[in-house]
Amino acid sequence: MREARGGTLILGGGFAGASVARLLGKQGSTIVNPDNFMLYTPMLPEAASGVIDGRHVVVPLRAMCPHAELVLGYATGLDEAAKTVTVATDEGDQLIHYEKLVVALGAIIRIFPIPGLAEHTLPFKALPDALNLRNHVIRRLEDAIVAEHEGHKQRHLTFVFIGGGYSGVESCAEMKDLVDDAMRHYPDLKDVEQRWVLVDAAPHILGSLPKRLGEYAHKHLTKDGIEIRSDTRLQAVEEDAVVLSDGERIEASTIVWAAGVQPHPLLKEIGLPLDEQGRVKVDEYLRVEGRENVFSLGDCARVPNLATPDTPDPPTCQHALRQAKRLAKNLKGGEMKPYRFKTLGQVAQLGRYKGVSETLGIRMRGFMGWFIARGYHLYAFPLMSRRIRIMIDWTLALLFRRDIVQTGAPPRKGHHQPETRHEAMAKGTHDEPAPGVAQDGAPSVTAPAEPAPEPKPA
Repeated sequence: MREARGGTLILGGGFAGASVARLLGKQGSTIVNPDNFMLYTPMLPEAASGVIDGRHVVVPLRAMCPHAELVLGYATGLDEAAKTVTVATDEGDQLIHYEKLVVALGAIIRIFPIPGLAEHTLPFKALPDALNLRNHVIRRLEDAIVAEHEGHKQRHLTFVFIGGGYSGVESCAEMKDLVDDAMRHYPDLKDVEQRWVLVDAAPHILGSLPKRLGEYAHKHLTKDGIEIRSDTRLQAVEEDAVVLSDGERIEASTIVWAAGVQPHPLLKEIGLPLDEQGRVKVDEYLRVEGRENVFSLGDCARVPNLATPDTPDPPTCQHALRQAKRLAKNLKGGEMKPYRFKTLGQVAQLGRYKGVSETLGIRMRGFMGWFIARGYHLYAFPLMSRRIRIMIDWTLALLFRRDIVQTGAPPRKGHHQPETRHEAMAKGTHDEPAPGVAQDGAPSVTAPAEPAPEPKPA
């Protein structure tokens, strides 16, 4: 048994959980997270394309939260009567006693029961996913060079992205810029036509943006050579092809799954009240319904916002940070105040020098939209040292074209795990975890390339 520092135990070290710990300051807290860093997910597309060094989009939790205690592990059980959480670590299970519990487990990638989806697509949620996608795309260029059959060359240069939200749109645009830059090193491929396809089941991409900005994004991406197949569903995935709901079969060696997230499955096991989407129900004080000393925020919670009473907060870093600020003040004592936040706006990058933004009611597009999007992400990123590193990366990207170095072994498709790592550990089938963390502390959904070890007792 160990006591949570300052009496506050935080499950999850993603943007929401880490921000609460940072804002609690010297009052202290204990963070339980599978990795010792926080990932800033909006910058994943630029990490994948090589604009930003992958190490610079993560922040060490011990540096970000100097007054917090960090326990590397997975929460596997909650005893509300005893105010304890069971945590599985490399040194065995530990019990941590708390006075106040903050649940910020975040979300994991959402997998639908589509034939071949889990086996033949590349996920895009965690840092290893971004680095794997980069390696995979560069490898496809190398394979296209040596392919003798024209159809094989075409397949290697066909890229399909599933999901028309921020993650799918931004990653597709960034990877196309990477390939366009790389083509100067592959003159033998200049006559081979590239094909970029963005598939989304919704009527419009970037549906959360104002309609005119969404239309601009659609127009720009189409002009840049990206086919947008809106109002189209994924029917099946083969090893090197996708079948769409309109009946078309597209041969492609790169199929990326970026179609949303779902709340962490541990929430069901620990007995907290959930809504129909599996999110924790909280009141206007970010307190879990029916509990006095349990709180929740971030992607895993359904957070009511007094500024938008008819709509709960969306799962964005902007809202997670504002929730963390309100919750940290409530946890410090004194009069608890309800959460109220009017969004500053929304931004999206559409590749090099292009973007859209709506900030404080002002809508911008093109270069200014791109500039504002970058400025906001830099503002929201914690730690000045990391901001400086990112600005240096951006400056170098303006002066030089993107690097085409492939690092590590080429990734394989089908890296989606059928179960989360905390479930595997609880069952006693977990050995060493694969590296990576999803937003708000959710475990990575990429599986190790080697065969799974034989089961052994936890």
